[in-house]
Parts: sequence; structure tokens; C-alpha cells
Amino acid sequence: MDKVRELALKALYKIEENGAYSNIILDETIKRNNELKTRDIGLLSELVYGVTTWKLTLDEIIKKHSKIKLKKISPWIINILRMGAYQIVFLDKIPKSAAVNESVNLAKKYGHQGSLGFVNAVLRKISKADYDQFLNIENICERISKTTSMPEWIVKQLLEEKDKKEVEEICRCSNIKPNVTIRVNTLKTSSDELMQKLEEIEMYKKKQEIENNTKRILTCKPALQENFIMLQNAKNLENMKLFKQGYFTVQDLSAGLAAKTLDPKPGEKVLDCCSAPGGKTTYLAELMKNNGYIEAWDVHEHRIKLVQENANRLGISIINTKVKDATIYDKNYNEKFDKILLDVPCLGLGVIKRKPDIKWQRKPEDIEKITKLQFEILTICAKYLKKGGSLVYSTCSILKEENQNIIEKFLKDNKNFTFGDESNPYININTNEIQDGFFICKLIKK
Repeated sequence: MDKVRELALKALYKIEENGAYSNIILDETIKRNNELKTRDIGLLSELVYGVTTWKLTLDEIIKKHSKIKLKKISPWIINILRMGAYQIVFLDKIPKSAAVNESVNLAKKYGHQGSLGFVNAVLRKISKADYDQFLNIENICERISKTTSMPEWIVKQLLEEKDKKEVEEICRCSNIKPNVTIRVNTLKTSSDELMQKLEEIEMYKKKQEIENNTKRILTCKPALQENFIMLQNAKNLENMKLFKQGYFTVQDLSAGLAAKTLDPKPGEKVLDCCSAPGGKTTYLAELMKNNGYIEAWDVHEHRIKLVQENANRLGISIINTKVKDATIYDKNYNEKFDKILLDVPCLGLGVIKRKPDIKWQRKPEDIEKITKLQFEILTICAKYLKKGGSLVYSTCSILKEENQNIIEKFLKDNKNFTFGDESNPYININTNEIQDGFFICKLIKK
């Protein structure tokens, strides 16, 4: 039995049955099995993320060839079928026969005698079928859902706010492997210097890889945003010496833009109300040249420790962390800060390509709960801003209810606030091939 496929199956079972996050389970699996080669880790990651991402579409494919209803199939066998179907339909480099045979081997261990013939029959039918039929579904919502593996309620919500082509592109891009961008720590280096260091490492690796007859691991190029670099084929960045020395932070362009839009200056007092794990907080400090005062809050102590760890790694000394609930008003902070960043909790629909579990865990009823929390945080924390100060409200989500609607309601209730840019008040970034989906709005206290 193939060990990598068995590890992938166990990971998928935990994700499905225990509600575990795919990235956490995958990291734990790799650490526990440190003998795995780079190629094995690649296949393991491909299977776990691939099946998690395409689960809805895979289930639709399985339904067409299974006489047993999916809900009556055991969790082990349904995940074996999903893995097999994913290899057959989405992975050209794996022979269909190998995908079928390895799935049957897994069924021998994780099913009963009848499971063997069932798995074999279903996957052999899948390997001979054509799936262009999904493209011919007349109902727009259903077609987008089944061809992009996006829950229908999310597609429906997006179609109410955006045009069909836009929604199709968002859903398509939510399935692609995300780019990795790193933010240069300008307190320690420059973009040019870091690029040179990365290229030197790459040249050394290239020499080794030629000798070992393997592929190149890392290539890099300047990103669209200043002090950001885009990496291709990046792996285990946190183990790089340059990362440990604090030369860079892994951060998406959209997240970086939220901090940059606040435009903090050296010497100012800044509040980051929902700061963990600290990517935006540390960027604020870098933009301030490590001169001034930043207070970083989070409601969980273990998460606030991550902010401090990131600050220490990057050589930042102006961040002061506190375990604090942003939904509870504290009069001691009234009009204390020059700038405030509110990257509030959200549904996270803009980062599905990085966290595919999100689309299966979120439910329509979550919208009301999360928007109530968002409005509460904005209303309370706005009181902590000095007159003439700036506040940035941002989410990694793309629904109007979490974004424009919150701002409009807030401005209606708070006449002493106005847009930072009247001509272009909202920055709406749809999920695309380069960036995560994001919303950013800058407000000024009159």
C-alpha cells in the first residue's frame, strides 16, 4: 500500500470528521513523518488540498456512478473515492490505472469486502467518463457551483452583488494554487538586496539540483507593490535562514495594502485592534521606521504571543501587545490614537484558495452573526481615534454585507466621520490569480 496516499486519506478523514483545518493537519502529518522526501510531500499536499478544494465537484462525479447514496457511504470509503476521482480527473501525470489500484488497496484496509468491488467499479467508470456535461447546466448558479466546487449559497450571494463573468472568475481563482509573496523588512534590508540574496541561494540550489537531476525549487521577481517580492515554487520558507533572521515576512499583497492604506508615520500612536498573527501590525511598524507606539490587541493570549514573536524576529521594538476584547468599550482609550487599523473577523471568502476549508465550514446564517460583530468592533474602536485621525476598516471577504453595508451604516450613525478618499472610498479586490480577495476603506474623524 502506498504510504503517501494512506497519510493523505487519514488527513482527509480528520478534516471531514473532526472539522480540522487542512493546513494544520498537513503540517502535523509532515512533521510526524520526517522521512518523507520532497516528492512525497508534494503528492501528499496535492491530494489533501486538491480533494478539500474540489470536494463538491468530486462528489457530483461520484454520484453519477454510484448506486449507493453518498450519505450512506462510510467516511473512509467516500474519501478514498474522492482521492481516486481527483487523481483520475485532475492529475494528468498519474496513470488512471494506478489511481484505481491504489484506491482499491486502501479500501482493503479501511473498508470491508464489499467495498473493494464498489470502489473499483465506481473509479473505473469515472476513468472512462467525460465531464464536459457540467458546462451545459442551464441554471447559472448550479453550473458555477458544480464546475468550480463552490457551495451554491456562496455563488447565489455573489450573483446578487456582481455580474456573472465576475462571479465565474472569482470562483475559478478560488481554486488555483496561490502565489506566495513576501514583504521585505525595510528595517534590515532593501528589495534589491533581498532579491540578490535569494538569487544567490537559488544559484547554489540550482547547482545542487543539476548534480542531483532534480527541478529548480525557487524563483523570484518583484511584485506589483513596493517592497514585496513574488516567489514561485516556494517551499518551507519559515525554515530559511533569511526568514529566521527577520529579512522578510510572508504576506499577500492585499493584506499589505490594508496596512499601507492607513499610512502610519514615525512618532504616531497607532492601534491594531485585531492584530494576530501580526503580519499587518509588523508592516505598520516597518512603515513607521520602528519609531512611535503601536498597541496590538487580540482576544486570545496564544495568538497575541504570535504577534510578539513576529515582532522579535523582525527586530521591531515599538509593538506593545495586549490580550483585549475589541467589543468591550474602555474609556481609558478614548481619542488616544492617531491611526487605527481594524482588520475585523470575517467569513474569509476572499482567501478560499489559501484555506479551502472555509467554503465548507461557513453557512448562510453566519453572515448575520459576523456582520453584527464587525459593526460592534467598528463602532466601539472608532471612539479611540483622535479628531483628525485616520481609521482603516478591512476584511479578507468580498460580500457587501460585510463591507460597504457596514461602512454605510456606520457613517449614517456617526456624522463626525467621512471617507478618506471621497472619489474612491472603497477598495474592492476580487479574488484573482495574483491577489486574495479583500476590502479596504479609509475613514477620517472630523
